[in-house]
Amino acid sequence: MNLWGVPEVVTGKKHLLTEYNVRARRISATYARFYLEKEEGGKASKKGRFYWMALAAFAAKTVACSLEDVRVGSMPSGVDQVAKGLGKGNLWLFYDIAPWHWMHANAPDCMAQYENTRSDTNLVPALIAATQVMPWAAQALPKIGRLKTNQHIHAAFEKVRAIEAIPMGDEIQKKRRREAQLEHLFAIAEHEQKVVLQPLIYDDEDFAWWLRQQRKAWVNWASPTLELVFAAACTTDDPELKSVAPQDTVLEDFKSRFHWIGKAAKKFHGLMQTQAAYMEGELQAMASWVSMSDPAPKPIPPYMP
Repeated sequence: MNLWGVPEVVTGKKHLLTEYNVRARRISATYARFYLEKEEGGKASKKGRFYWMALAAFAAKTVACSLEDVRVGSMPSGVDQVAKGLGKGNLWLFYDIAPWHWMHANAPDCMAQYENTRSDTNLVPALIAATQVMPWAAQALPKIGRLKTNQHIHAAFEKVRAIEAIPMGDEIQKKRRREAQLEHLFAIAEHEQKVVLQPLIYDDEDFAWWLRQQRKAWVNWASPTLELVFAAACTTDDPELKSVAPQDTVLEDFKSRFHWIGKAAKKFHGLMQTQAAYMEGELQAMASWVSMSDPAPKPIPPYMP
């Protein structure tokens, strides 16, 4: 057992998955499991408190699908900036956001008391060592605020506590709960897009240059459709189950990108009310990817201590 009380069989030496798309599907699974209260510390009676996690599961799946598209994931080294950017953003957003949820699930009082002390240099020694050897760590950590809290994270978990406090009662209480869930979702979405992904990948000139090329008429036909599909599958023919970005969306521009994300979030929110059984079924399907491995096991560094 380590100082957190976690058995060594869990903390034994493990290698980082090599394939970006497999990482994305595993991350999607973990997000879905957090929402479904299947992760450590989960409580079925509190399902719905980690509302952003449900939307994030679909978003991470979308990253995986993009990486599996030959127009993105099969580009040779030197012209694979989009794939690398997607892989980097997906990985470091997970490293940033998942621990906040894990801490609240397992020690909510500690989360509230010690929120302001978290940083990449104020972790258990083994976690500091593991964090520092992760891909892109040296450039990512300073860009994303070194895993510290901010107004968006604080507001998001205030809303988590509010959601937990609202009983599943009459229609008025259900309405209050839905409103708190949407406010929680938008708080983390702003953190995700403005604090993490904007400085980490969208402000990267190489990544942004390739995005600009994809918008040009002569190459646009060969670029994947920019859409968020609310299904475990990569595509759907049902327009009600996806949000397609407006044609004038400029991905590397925060305001332009967030305009679409806001619309997608509201569509997601509507589906969670009107097609709850369907949405939960898709989340269950994505949660099943939690043990997905690289096509051929590649036990290569970096190892996680």
